[in-house]
Amino acid sequence: MSKNKITIINTKDAPAAIGPYSQGVVAGDLIFFSGSIPLCPKSGEVVSGSITKQTEQVISNITALLKAAGVGFDNVIKTTCFLTSMNDFAEFNEVYSKYFVSKPARSTVAVSALPKGVDVEIEVVAIGN
Repeated sequence: MSKNKITIINTKDAPAAIGPYSQGVVAGDLIFFSGSIPLCPKSGEVVSGSITKQTEQVISNITALLKAAGVGFDNVIKTTCFLTSMNDFAEFNEVYSKYFVSKPARSTVAVSALPKGVDVEIEVVAIGN
Protein backbone atom coordinates (compact mmCIF):
# COMPACT_ATOMS: atom_id res chain seq x y z
CA MET A 1 0.00 0.00 0.00
CA SER A 2 1.49 3.35 -1.03
CA LYS A 3 1.45 6.29 1.32
CA ASN A 4 -0.40 9.34 0.00
CA LYS A 5 1.35 12.67 0.34
CA ILE A 6 -0.58 15.32 2.25
CA THR A 7 0.26 18.97 1.64
CA ILE A 8 -0.89 21.84 3.84
CA ILE A 9 -2.06 25.04 2.14
CA ASN A 10 -1.09 28.21 3.93
CA THR A 11 -1.30 31.76 2.58
CA LYS A 12 -1.17 35.14 4.28
CA ASP A 13 -3.61 36.39 1.61
CA ALA A 14 -6.43 34.65 3.49
CA PRO A 15 -7.18 34.78 7.21
CA ALA A 16 -5.00 32.60 9.40
CA ALA A 17 -6.67 29.63 11.07
CA ILE A 18 -8.19 30.66 14.41
CA GLY A 19 -7.84 27.19 15.88
CA PRO A 20 -5.97 23.90 15.55
CA TYR A 21 -6.59 23.39 11.83
CA SER A 22 -5.15 24.30 8.43
CA GLN A 23 -6.50 26.71 5.84
CA GLY A 24 -6.49 23.80 3.43
CA VAL A 25 -5.12 20.32 2.77
CA VAL A 26 -4.23 18.67 -0.53
CA ALA A 27 -4.77 14.91 -0.51
CA GLY A 28 -4.12 13.30 -3.88
CA ASP A 29 -6.15 15.17 -6.49
CA LEU A 30 -8.55 16.65 -3.93
CA ILE A 31 -8.17 19.92 -2.07
CA PHE A 32 -10.14 20.43 1.12
CA PHE A 33 -10.47 23.98 2.43
CA SER A 34 -11.58 24.78 5.94
CA GLY A 35 -14.65 26.94 6.32
CA SER A 36 -14.01 30.58 5.55
CA ILE A 37 -15.71 33.37 7.48
CA PRO A 38 -15.68 37.12 6.75
CA LEU A 39 -12.35 37.98 8.33
CA CYS A 40 -9.98 40.54 6.83
CA PRO A 41 -6.67 38.72 6.22
CA LYS A 42 -4.56 41.78 7.03
CA SER A 43 -6.22 42.84 10.29
CA GLY A 44 -7.81 39.58 11.40
CA GLU A 45 -10.94 41.58 12.17
CA VAL A 46 -14.49 40.57 11.28
CA VAL A 47 -15.98 42.34 8.27
CA SER A 48 -19.41 43.18 9.61
CA GLY A 49 -22.45 44.54 7.88
CA SER A 50 -24.92 43.05 5.46
CA ILE A 51 -24.89 39.43 4.36
CA THR A 52 -23.81 40.72 0.94
CA LYS A 53 -20.75 42.45 2.39
CA GLN A 54 -19.88 39.43 4.55
CA THR A 55 -20.30 36.99 1.65
CA GLU A 56 -18.09 39.15 -0.61
CA GLN A 57 -15.31 38.96 2.03
CA VAL A 58 -15.70 35.18 2.34
CA ILE A 59 -15.47 34.87 -1.46
CA SER A 60 -12.36 37.07 -1.44
CA ASN A 61 -10.79 34.74 1.13
CA ILE A 62 -11.75 31.67 -0.90
CA THR A 63 -10.25 33.28 -4.02
CA ALA A 64 -6.92 33.66 -2.18
CA LEU A 65 -7.03 30.05 -0.96
CA LEU A 66 -7.80 28.68 -4.41
CA LYS A 67 -4.96 30.75 -5.87
CA ALA A 68 -2.55 29.45 -3.19
CA ALA A 69 -3.50 25.91 -4.25
CA GLY A 70 -2.98 26.73 -7.93
CA VAL A 71 -6.63 26.29 -8.89
CA GLY A 72 -9.69 28.45 -9.54
CA PHE A 73 -13.44 28.46 -9.04
CA ASP A 74 -13.88 26.07 -11.99
CA ASN A 75 -12.03 23.44 -9.93
CA VAL A 76 -14.54 23.62 -7.06
CA ILE A 77 -16.64 20.46 -6.94
CA LYS A 78 -18.51 20.90 -3.63
CA THR A 79 -19.37 23.68 -1.22
CA THR A 80 -21.03 23.62 2.16
CA CYS A 81 -22.57 26.94 3.14
CA PHE A 82 -23.65 27.94 6.63
CA LEU A 83 -26.00 30.85 7.30
CA THR A 84 -27.28 32.05 10.66
CA SER A 85 -30.57 33.00 8.99
CA MET A 86 -32.28 31.56 5.95
CA ASN A 87 -33.85 35.01 5.59
CA ASP A 88 -30.46 35.95 4.08
CA PHE A 89 -30.55 33.14 1.52
CA ALA A 90 -31.55 35.22 -1.54
CA GLU A 91 -28.93 37.93 -0.93
CA PHE A 92 -26.28 35.30 -0.16
CA ASN A 93 -27.18 33.36 -3.31
CA GLU A 94 -26.92 36.50 -5.46
CA VAL A 95 -23.26 36.98 -4.44
CA TYR A 96 -22.45 33.25 -4.48
CA SER A 97 -23.79 32.79 -8.02
CA LYS A 98 -21.42 35.45 -9.43
CA TYR A 99 -18.38 33.33 -8.53
CA PHE A 100 -19.46 29.69 -8.53
CA VAL A 101 -20.63 29.81 -12.15
CA SER A 102 -19.61 26.18 -12.72
CA LYS A 103 -22.38 25.23 -10.28
CA PRO A 104 -20.57 22.78 -7.97
CA ALA A 105 -22.58 20.49 -5.72
CA ARG A 106 -23.74 22.44 -2.66
CA SER A 107 -25.38 22.13 0.71
CA THR A 108 -26.70 25.20 2.51
CA VAL A 109 -27.83 24.96 6.10
CA ALA A 110 -28.98 27.36 8.80
CA VAL A 111 -27.04 27.21 12.03
CA SER A 112 -27.65 28.86 15.39
CA ALA A 113 -24.24 30.55 15.51
CA LEU A 114 -20.90 30.81 13.72
CA PRO A 115 -17.42 31.69 14.99
CA LYS A 116 -16.89 35.35 15.97
CA GLY A 117 -20.63 36.04 15.58
CA VAL A 118 -20.55 36.18 11.76
CA ASP A 119 -23.55 35.39 9.58
CA VAL A 120 -21.93 33.24 6.86
CA GLU A 121 -19.28 30.56 6.41
CA ILE A 122 -18.38 28.63 3.25
CA GLU A 123 -16.39 25.42 3.07
CA VAL A 124 -14.94 24.32 -0.30
CA VAL A 125 -13.68 21.09 -1.86
CA ALA A 126 -11.81 21.37 -5.17
CA ILE A 127 -10.01 19.08 -7.56
CA GLY A 128 -6.44 19.81 -8.61
CA ASN A 129 -5.38 20.56 -12.15
